This record gives sequence, C-alpha cells and structure tokens, in this order.
Amino acid sequence: MPAIDSLRGQLLIAGATLPDPNFARTVVLICEHSEDGALGLVLNRPGELVVCEAAPELAELTDPGALIDSGGPVQPDALLVLAEFEDVSEAGICVIGDVGLVGDDSEIEDLVDATRRVRIFAGYAGWGPGQLDAELAREDWFVAPAGVDDIFNPDADELWRRVLERKGGHFALVARMPIDPSVN
Repeated sequence: MPAIDSLRGQLLIAGATLPDPNFARTVVLICEHSEDGALGLVLNRPGELVVCEAAPELAELTDPGALIDSGGPVQPDALLVLAEFEDVSEAGICVIGDVGLVGDDSEIEDLVDATRRVRIFAGYAGWGPGQLDAELAREDWFVAPAGVDDIFNPDADELWRRVLERKGGHFALVARMPIDPSVN
C-alpha cells in the first residue's frame, strides 16, 4: 500500500452537499492522518456545557465562562484538549506549529504556564483506513491550510464561510450558498 499524504494540520471544509448531517457546514482540524485512519476536531460547533461546571479539573486552563465545544460524533463523552503551547514538545501530538493535543499523562498544573490558548472538545471526528481519502475523492470535503487564528477564533458561526472565501474562486461562491438551495 502506498504511503498517503498526511493532512495533519490542514482544515477540512464540508462541501455544501456532504450527506452526513453531523458535518453540515463544518470545519474540521485534522490532528492525525495516516494509513490507519484520521482524527479531527470540529472547530465550529460550540457546545452548551461550561467547562468549570462540566469539567472543573480543566477550568484553570480556560476563561471562566468557556464552553466545551462539540469536537465530533465519536466518543462524545471523551474530552480532548487542544492548546497553543509555549514549547510544542510538551504536546502529546503536535498538530501544526505550536498547536497540539494535550497528552493523557499531562498534569493540569503544568499546563497552565505551558499554554497560551486552550480549547476543550467533547468527542472527535474519526475516519477508518481509507475512509477520509474516499470522501475527499468524492469531493465531500475541501482542504485548506489551517492557521492558528482559525483554530482559536471565537466566531465559530462564520468560520466555514470565511475559510471558503479565503480559498477564492468557486469556493467563494459555495460560501454564499444558502443552507437550503431550494429557497434561493
């Protein structure tokens, strides 16, 4: 089997016709991608749970009113912490630049000084071997480079449109499509 080009650190932008309602108009940061599959975090699905109430052990990493974002439909009870590190070698998995996933063996007290910005996600998006590659071949997703500002931008509602417009061309047209084209 030939080696795949890893999409780690890239954004997946849901195509307007992606059939899975879990991913309608989502932007997913790919954190891991290999022949074994892929793992990503949905960046534009704010949750409703407040970190300090739902996961008080993580509260000192975030702002007092920070919400736990919905990272995807897989293992929604699992919490994943994505952070911008002072030294990315402290990350469990480096995703892009100074941004990585916090490792299972990390101590919260150590992370307070080791991180600049943090997002906490419930669940993740996952693909089995070859599944994401097949979805890309069907053009269910568009790929774009991720920027740290995309990852930590608080304006989740506009992220899908903004990233497509940045790609330009016909992608900018897709960004302006209504959710239901039949009402156009």
